[in-house]
Amino acid sequence: MKKKGIILCLLLVMLTGCTIVRIDTTSIDNIVDVVLSKNNTLYNRVGIGYKYYVPRGVTYIDSSGSNDRLYSNGVYYYLYLDEINYYYKNSIKFKTDSSKYYSKKIRNDGNIGYLEITEKKDDLYLIEFVYNYAKIEALVPKDEIETTVLNSSYILSTIKYNHNIIKLSLDDDFLNTKEDKYEEFTSKGQSDNFLKYEEK
Repeated sequence: MKKKGIILCLLLVMLTGCTIVRIDTTSIDNIVDVVLSKNNTLYNRVGIGYKYYVPRGVTYIDSSGSNDRLYSNGVYYYLYLDEINYYYKNSIKFKTDSSKYYSKKIRNDGNIGYLEITEKKDDLYLIEFVYNYAKIEALVPKDEIETTVLNSSYILSTIKYNHNIIKLSLDDDFLNTKEDKYEEFTSKGQSDNFLKYEEK
């Protein structure tokens, strides 16, 4: 009876077990295709009007408006969120360039973007990855290209915008407030008679 129970439990675990997707990290095409095709709903970083997932090994440094700076293994990632094009649903115009180290237009589930890698001086490569109305730029050595593309794919594929907050922030009156002008050393009333007294 015990043996049947153990066999039944093992069979149950094997039939309903987890699915493991192996990402071949030596192929940039495979990295991009596999990660961007996943429906990632994770997030651990929230900004004004957006949220996204920062993968393990990548550290959030700081923000300036809709620009975030991240760091991983000696590489700085510069994330630019294009809230205006998101709001107006503008499309990206991009032509592949065969003179670059890597250049490809990306289409996935209604999102359009591109990945372009350009060789720069000192054996460094500029990665420009645009997807989901956001852009990541990083200057990396050749041996960090695949890791940077993998991390960037996770970040860009998980960006979710809050349409209402973006609409509000793009409104002309968003930062306008009613203010009164205050001058520190002037009085609105009569200033020469602080004390009135009668002489007798």
